[in-house]
Amino acid sequence: MSEAEVVTRIENGVGRITLNRPKAIHALNRTMCEAMTEALLAWRSNPSVSSILIDHAGERGFCAGGDIRMIAESGAGDASEAKVFFLAEYRLNHLMFDYPKPIIAIVDGIVMGGGVGISEPADIRVATEHTTYAMPETGIGLFPDVGGGWFLPRLPGQTGVWLALTGARLKAADTVALGIHTHFVPADRVPALKADLMGEAADPSSVVERHAGNAGPAPLSAHREAIDRLFAFDTVEEIFQALEADGSDWALQQLETLKTKSPQSLKVSLRQIRTGATLNSFADNMAMEYALGGRVVRTHDFQEGVRAVIVDKDNAPKWSPADLSGVTDETLDALFAPLPDNEKWTPLA
Repeated sequence: MSEAEVVTRIENGVGRITLNRPKAIHALNRTMCEAMTEALLAWRSNPSVSSILIDHAGERGFCAGGDIRMIAESGAGDASEAKVFFLAEYRLNHLMFDYPKPIIAIVDGIVMGGGVGISEPADIRVATEHTTYAMPETGIGLFPDVGGGWFLPRLPGQTGVWLALTGARLKAADTVALGIHTHFVPADRVPALKADLMGEAADPSSVVERHAGNAGPAPLSAHREAIDRLFAFDTVEEIFQALEADGSDWALQQLETLKTKSPQSLKVSLRQIRTGATLNSFADNMAMEYALGGRVVRTHDFQEGVRAVIVDKDNAPKWSPADLSGVTDETLDALFAPLPDNEKWTPLA
């Protein structure tokens, strides 16, 4: 494999993108996003490319997120570098979402944050028994960006709200049951799947169907009714009250998890998802998330969350405000306010 952090090439009619930053579990940086974008733009009208395959080198996982340290360091200043990264990343997400050729993403291993952003827009999303999916942003003072405001509210019932707020980790049986991933293929069959995709570039769907298996029973199904009932509210306070009133072991576990998260992030994420559910286009959602992201990365809670979880690793963030009552509607309104026309996010031409 090349030394490049993203390896792009055409093989037998398939445009191949391989994430190649294994020591960082392929965490995305601006260079990687721009390399993927450049390849996808070149292949979009290339008649010799019938489909796109996105995978990763190494065995630790597909993509653990974005370059959080860089984003935090930038957010401690004027956030200009973070905004440039978000611009490139969100344009890539949107390019994939609207891409005219089928995209297949094989998410073998960890797929979180930015990794979700470059796999959810794919037409075919293949999980294995190694897959671990999560949007854990509320634990670092952020929110589930990279299209979370679009994809999460379109999951069954209130599962998207539950995933966004708790940062819960799911395995393939649950991700396939929820439609997060379209197929389950055992990891030892992935090499054969890739070989067949190279041989039948024009019909990837049939190829994946041949290799797909049963991921097994979905553990989350036992809690779906509770999720839909307890996470259906439009304020985080009401969700807390409902969980407490329910009183079951499962509900109280969710409540204890939520109490460890940034109160600001919980409220931001819930508004993001409720707003995203009303939007008519993925581009509108990405514009919302871009305005939000450039502001949230400069807040105390994001800086503190990254310090506690990623830098010092003491896992003891001191959130401010420390409870939900301190996060006012005025604060949220300011974070969600549209940007001036000359600063707004726009898709690639």
